[in-house]
Amino acid sequence: MPRLSPFVGLVFDPSRVGPLERVTAPPYDAISPEERTRLHHASDANIVRLILSEERPGDDADRNKYTRAFDLLRSWRADGTLVPTDGPRIYPYEMRFRFRGEARSVRGVIAAIDLEPWGGAILPHERTMAAPVEDRLSLMRAVQTNLSPIYALLGGPCAPLGEVLGDAATNAPLAELTDEAGVLHRLWSTDAREDLVKSVAAERFLIADGHHRYTMALRYREEMRALRGPGPWDSVMMLVVDGATEDPPVLPIHRVLANAAAPPVGERVRDLEEVLTLVDDETVTVGTAGWEEGELVHRAGLLGGKPPAVCALHDEVIAALPEAGVIYEPDAVAAEEAVRRRTATSAVFLPPTRVERIRAIVERGERLPEKSTYFWPKPRTGMVIRPLDLAERATTGRPVPTS
Repeated sequence: MPRLSPFVGLVFDPSRVGPLERVTAPPYDAISPEERTRLHHASDANIVRLILSEERPGDDADRNKYTRAFDLLRSWRADGTLVPTDGPRIYPYEMRFRFRGEARSVRGVIAAIDLEPWGGAILPHERTMAAPVEDRLSLMRAVQTNLSPIYALLGGPCAPLGEVLGDAATNAPLAELTDEAGVLHRLWSTDAREDLVKSVAAERFLIADGHHRYTMALRYREEMRALRGPGPWDSVMMLVVDGATEDPPVLPIHRVLANAAAPPVGERVRDLEEVLTLVDDETVTVGTAGWEEGELVHRAGLLGGKPPAVCALHDEVIAALPEAGVIYEPDAVAAEEAVRRRTATSAVFLPPTRVERIRAIVERGERLPEKSTYFWPKPRTGMVIRPLDLAERATTGRPVPTS
């Protein structure tokens, strides 16, 4: 059973770093190269310098982007840029935003959750790729810190979770910011109630975002257990959201084909706006943009499979194009622009889907293709981080040796 536990976190000190917008970032895999540059220049203390440290000429096994991230994190802790919370806590978290003209919110708690193998109480919905797992594992070995929370949905409803969130909202937040997309992020700090711990332990977790980081955490746990036995590496920082009471939007990740053109799908339509109006998960309607006789043409039409559309697309189209060079792009305009500039041959536009549809697939023991969903909004990296040495000290009085 996945046990929920409090942890001693590190948070940025606004008196030293200024507004938190300048030092926090989206999850590492949602940051474009241009966005990384912008965040890098936003502040000397922006957490992108840890999660996406830059490679430099002459890097080797002893000195590289991962060791530089460790050195920088250590310096931030030493000079008070990052300060510890007042003891082990859980962290109620809220994201307020507008979606399709409506005011919405997604709420949950950030806590340490015991790691379990895939497929029991922890349910993946996407396949993973080897390279991102290796990258995150190298970073974790160096910094020994959970830098960003994995995002998971409980089956729910979980009444104690709602009560904790309601109680927290009556107090001033520990941290608050509005991000680039206008999402208001708020973080509180509170004790872990026993009824919440018991309720969460009975749940099954659907990983919404962070499959590669969870896979990495499982591997890191086995490495550390072999070296030191049980410890704080047996759990991972996670944002836990009640999937029965919250309704997070599940946006698509479109497919850009670098080396092969997708076959035309359906009828020709006016433009990208029309494509995005017509795509539909229920009817498995997708759109395409590609060059036909020297002209950029947009189309929309039905695939032959069952929803969700991303599965039908991979089964019917992508599988037949093994050398297509698929690029995953959540921004439809950017996907179209790649085709327009001829840096890609074609793009396929997918519809949003629903949490219930994803959970139904997972409950059947199946997975979606990699990068199938874009749960939005995502928790902000840097609102709170979880260093394993503080977790170890809080439970045993012994620090974790650092490298």
